[in-house]
Amino acid sequence: MPKMKTKSSAKKRFKLTGTGKIKRKHAYKSHILTKKSKKRKLALTHSTLVHASDESNVKTMLRLK
Repeated sequence: MPKMKTKSSAKKRFKLTGTGKIKRKHAYKSHILTKKSKKRKLALTHSTLVHASDESNVKTMLRLK
């Protein structure tokens, strides 16, 4: 049986933290920024954690479990 490969899209988008949680970046920060407020753009800059309900799907894509 061949090795299980990780999803290339997932390995580019997610990182694992030291405590085992999954870090992600916000969407909607790439273009059409003129109509978005400064406060909104600043909030989208910061990374956040993947929600607990989505964590198992992301771990499957990264072949962590």
